[in-house]
Amino acid sequence: MIFAPTPKKIHVMLTAFRDGLQSVFGGKVRVKDVLPAMQAAAAMGVRHFEFGGGARYQAPYFYAGEDPFTCMDQMREAVGPNADLQILTRSVSGVTLTTQRLKALEMQARLMKKHGTTIDRNFDFMNDVDNLIKTGKPIVDAGMRHQVCVAMMGLPYRSDRVHTPEFYVRIIKRLLDAGLHFDSVCMKDASGTTDPHTCYETAKGLKKILPHEVPLSMHTHDTASMAVACYMAGIAGGVDRIDLSVRPLASGTAQPDVRSMWHALKGTGYSLDIDAGKMDELEKLLDEGLKDYAFNPVTTSADARVVNFPMPGGAIGPNVHMMAEAGILHRYGEVLAEFPEVVRAGGAWTSVTPGSQQYWLQAFNNVLHGRWKKIDAGYGRSVLGYFGRTPEPPDPTVIQVAAEQLKLEPFAGDPLEEAPDSIAAAEEALRERKLPPTEENIFLVASAIVPGRNMELNEGIRLLSGKAKINLPLKSKEKPAAETIPTPVQAAPPAPAAPTPVPAPAAPTPAPVAAAPAFSAPVTTQCTVVEGAVTRTFRITIEPPAGASPASAAPVPAIAPVAAAPSPALASAGERTPVFSPFEGKVELVDIHVKVGDAVRKGQVVAAVEAMKAKHDVRAPRDGTVVEINAELGSEVFAGKPILTLGG
Repeated sequence: MIFAPTPKKIHVMLTAFRDGLQSVFGGKVRVKDVLPAMQAAAAMGVRHFEFGGGARYQAPYFYAGEDPFTCMDQMREAVGPNADLQILTRSVSGVTLTTQRLKALEMQARLMKKHGTTIDRNFDFMNDVDNLIKTGKPIVDAGMRHQVCVAMMGLPYRSDRVHTPEFYVRIIKRLLDAGLHFDSVCMKDASGTTDPHTCYETAKGLKKILPHEVPLSMHTHDTASMAVACYMAGIAGGVDRIDLSVRPLASGTAQPDVRSMWHALKGTGYSLDIDAGKMDELEKLLDEGLKDYAFNPVTTSADARVVNFPMPGGAIGPNVHMMAEAGILHRYGEVLAEFPEVVRAGGAWTSVTPGSQQYWLQAFNNVLHGRWKKIDAGYGRSVLGYFGRTPEPPDPTVIQVAAEQLKLEPFAGDPLEEAPDSIAAAEEALRERKLPPTEENIFLVASAIVPGRNMELNEGIRLLSGKAKINLPLKSKEKPAAETIPTPVQAAPPAPAAPTPVPAPAAPTPAPVAAAPAFSAPVTTQCTVVEGAVTRTFRITIEPPAGASPASAAPVPAIAPVAAAPSPALASAGERTPVFSPFEGKVELVDIHVKVGDAVRKGQVVAAVEAMKAKHDVRAPRDGTVVEINAELGSEVFAGKPILTLGG
């Protein structure tokens, strides 16, 4: 049991309005639904909120049709001028998922300060000291208080070289020796997988080297039910500040509830500087504001398995949801089993954005295509050095495979200088579309740029053009079935496998008129069934009543017919062949590489869809000529809904 010989107050940052929203809903929440609770929290005496950055910068305009800077302004107004509002930034990636040039990070810092931020918590998933030094300066220059992080994680394999207390203390020692200005330090564990002993020893080691006036913060998640124990250990080692939340945006993949920590500290001499007695009222306001949202049990429940597949709380729920939508949730366990291998082979960077998503996508690719048969672009660039120096040397075989597949040489230079000029690309995109080139607009577009992705699908362009995509986890009219997650399989090299394509149906007959007369022959259509987050499409043939004739059968509404799958003989005879996504569930069409009249060969890449935040090729099932494009760029497609049609 910990004990303070003299009473000590532990400062609390309330994370409900940033990390709570991200961990439980992937950040996909309208700002108006949480503003009343935030205003009430400020009236209750809360003086330190996390309110932006991370996914709560991206989610408003990626999924809710809201300008994140407007959201920040409204939150500042709700809490008043005196509360501290804190954001989260990702070193060389800033609030994006790719590397940025220094001028983009300088613009980011100016805008964050302008729109209400007082403290910027900056981490580097590689724990690359040079990155932290170079990206910390714009934060200080913009006038925000700079909180530098050491990014922590429990390794899914044994090592005495990295992710140890000594490893973490060395990082901060190097920052001190370099003369980097920071106002506080944070021990940040996004996956909640660091053990209490490591938390205690790290805190004790850091307090020995930090100047007395520099407070030590700690951040973790309750995904493995370890957060309160880790906070207790950190406090015993000297931690001054901790991150807490409030139900229904607490525990599970989020931070512990204020009331849990308050109860754990009873009789220890330590206490919180936040009134736990007022949290019941705040919880009621959050319940009311979020009453229309569907809470996913995956994000609100603890899962001890995370200690073997370190994933941030804010990433588990969205990834499970995306797998379910794509119709491949049954392979979730296999993806988890690949985690130790992708962490080891990559070089043991910390599982926090964007590194956590790179781990996830590479594990996903290993399961879907075979180990290292398809290198995720982000994972490969990290292995090759384009995000900074990995804590341990990556596997030489993986370096070679990544270099060959991505056509990139290993890189030992400055990631900030190698990054593409996203600001120039954004300015050009705004000019072409005659959109106002304000700093906010430039940054909205620049921070949503993904290399190789069509600019028309850029979320900043979509928002500013009035075409924002709304995708909120709202309750459906009918209660969805509970989502379950398959158990991980034993870690072993998975056999190469690919998504099972649905057999291609033949061409539909000409579209019927608005209402059809009686029918005496079978009519085939399709039906989409939504079960929880899983969408399945079926072909249904309606048989006429026995003995029915056109004269005697009752009229039926017109339905668009879908023909049955063609035989190879028919296809070779010049029949039309629809081309589908390789996934059974819903995915986004992000590229069409052909046009009507183009001749294609069997196996040629004709389009691409996005599943799990990665592009997947769509290939022609046979030789032929494109006779029709059936789907628009940016639309949702699934097995049974053709992307294009081949003839000839």
